[in-house]
Amino acid sequence: MSELLLRSDTGAIATLTLNRPDKLNALSQAMLEAVQTQLDALAADPAIRVVILKGAGKAFCAGHDLREMTDARQAEDAGKQYFIDLFAQCSRVMVSITRLPQPVIAQVHGIATAAGCQLAATCDMTVAEEHTRFGVNGVNIGLFCSTPMVALSRNIPRKMAFEMLTTGEFIDAQKAQELGLVNRLAPADDLDAATLELAQKVASKLAATVKVGKRAFYEQLEMGLEAAYAHTGTVMAENMMFRDTAEGVSAFLEKRKPDWS
Repeated sequence: MSELLLRSDTGAIATLTLNRPDKLNALSQAMLEAVQTQLDALAADPAIRVVILKGAGKAFCAGHDLREMTDARQAEDAGKQYFIDLFAQCSRVMVSITRLPQPVIAQVHGIATAAGCQLAATCDMTVAEEHTRFGVNGVNIGLFCSTPMVALSRNIPRKMAFEMLTTGEFIDAQKAQELGLVNRLAPADDLDAATLELAQKVASKLAATVKVGKRAFYEQLEMGLEAAYAHTGTVMAENMMFRDTAEGVSAFLEKRKPDWS
């Protein structure tokens, strides 16, 4: 495991910790590579049912590593292709989170800015410390947060997303929850416990069902209404054929705990 990214497993829950506290966990190329490596490993790990993503130190994530980007821009051999590759690398991480079989919960504190806000928005759920601030602030330095916009505009109303993107202003955790960017808020001392409680609740469900459900959730979002119903109807029919689903239905009818394999 790279020192840039720490992993600890508690039962069926894996916790990934961005570990560049001196840089507010900025997403350097090496950090993105470390996250991608772990996502690929988790995708093939049936023992893990839920993933928590958090940051070490004072903040969740301050976005891309601007110092690294500046140094690359000043290098003689760096040009537009460097940035195309960098943003493609970051986008692959975001898509991998969405396609990961396991639900991913962002545990956010301090700040989540630019690509850090994108990371929180990309995760399936977010638990935030009640004093966290969220922003897509690139416009303040002349760089529109176009890739963070993809995740943000799929989480909150478009007019609020556009306002954040064009003003560069922060919103607080309470506003983020009102807009749908955050699921739950917690005091700093209770943040770990609140996130773990949510993770344990999800991990207690039938893993195969959550897996097919997460995939269908994102697939149907990109479809028209009739196509979405047709697709999800097929998914539910397939889900009904699971041995453990039949057991879950029987257990409910018989008022007992299911005996899932």
